[in-house]
Amino acid sequence: MKRDYEIDIHHLTRVEGHANINIKVKDAQLVDAQWAVVETPRFFEMMVKGMSAERVPFLTSRICGICSISHSLASIRALERAMKIEPPAAAEKIRRLAMHGETLQSHALHLFFLVMPDFVNSSSILPLIQSYPEVVRSGLQLKELGNEISTVTAGRCTHPVSLVIGGLSKEPDKQQLVKLLMMIRERKIALDTACSFFQSITLPDFTRETEFISLFNSSSYPSIGGRLISTDGVDKDENEYLSMTNEYSRNYSTSKFTKLSRTSSVAGALARFNNNYRLLHPKAKRTAESFNLMPICHNPFMNNIAQLVECVHIIEDAEELITSLIDMDLHDIKTRYVPKAGAATGAVEAPRGILYHHMETDAEGKVIHADCVIPTTQNNANIHYDLQAIAKQALKEGKNDREIEKLCEMMVRSYDPCISCSVH
Repeated sequence: MKRDYEIDIHHLTRVEGHANINIKVKDAQLVDAQWAVVETPRFFEMMVKGMSAERVPFLTSRICGICSISHSLASIRALERAMKIEPPAAAEKIRRLAMHGETLQSHALHLFFLVMPDFVNSSSILPLIQSYPEVVRSGLQLKELGNEISTVTAGRCTHPVSLVIGGLSKEPDKQQLVKLLMMIRERKIALDTACSFFQSITLPDFTRETEFISLFNSSSYPSIGGRLISTDGVDKDENEYLSMTNEYSRNYSTSKFTKLSRTSSVAGALARFNNNYRLLHPKAKRTAESFNLMPICHNPFMNNIAQLVECVHIIEDAEELITSLIDMDLHDIKTRYVPKAGAATGAVEAPRGILYHHMETDAEGKVIHADCVIPTTQNNANIHYDLQAIAKQALKEGKNDREIEKLCEMMVRSYDPCISCSVH
């Protein structure tokens, strides 16, 4: 076995965006391991400065093609809180349903097309169309369902058009909601197939204790707004997002890192699960138990399973939301408002973790200051330190350079990083 070598992954495949993994080993001992984001920053905060508040969510939704609903709703929540606007109850339910659609399609994309190949020794999803046709079909069906939920609630599945300040610009058609309800019930079989497949794989045995950060509202599994909490006991108001993130720069990464009580922290599905387990749908809890997933879990590979558990919760909760919306009057879907000066933060649980948008408006309702902190930014430091820890563990276990390379790739993919967003 080689005692001196470097692992230089440029760029990591099957993730969204461009980042490198650099590992140096000398005398069979780890010298260094780095997670380096190398994308050019995009200055969305400056783009919205001077823009009318009602136009801002349409621009911020362009930060990401996967999490466009989350970015739109984070801006909307920040601006509504800044200008003291209360959306109608029906609009809040539809927004929550829209978040479910986005999270479902994002989780399906990650689980089946990005990480599934890792667990069956394939370089991509393409060969698996032949070897695992039912599983791949299930992944496509779940992604299609997520897209359809997003389209019905937000106007289209990417870059929403009906989510606006005050509520929605147009209510969903009830016949579409009925069809969506039928589609959800039909696709539960696809989710069962997905669960059976992931039951058949073995996840790497690795843990490094860390701090998990998510939203918490005490009444439902987190989606839009709430307290900011961590597994280390931190509990803050939504507007205190800067004290939760504490962004800082590293000279080898174009994306910032963050920390709270420790050297690093985590946002995402596993963080939501660890902080909000009791608020999951009973069926989702049973799914978690079938994988021996219980809070507080510190294995980053279990983020994949936490996403699968969330898919179960989403489908069950979406069914209940749609049933209630069909019986509601959806015509009063937007609150009229007068622009005013104010400042506030909007926090939502994007698929990859807690997303913060802070907005400040003048008396005419124009944005004079904006700030965004992205989930992957909050995960960068934890990915970095996990790389060091897992490489050390692998070396002690006598793994060779190729085995370590694959293990590190799998670990990073388990975080489902949205790298391009992180260099906002």
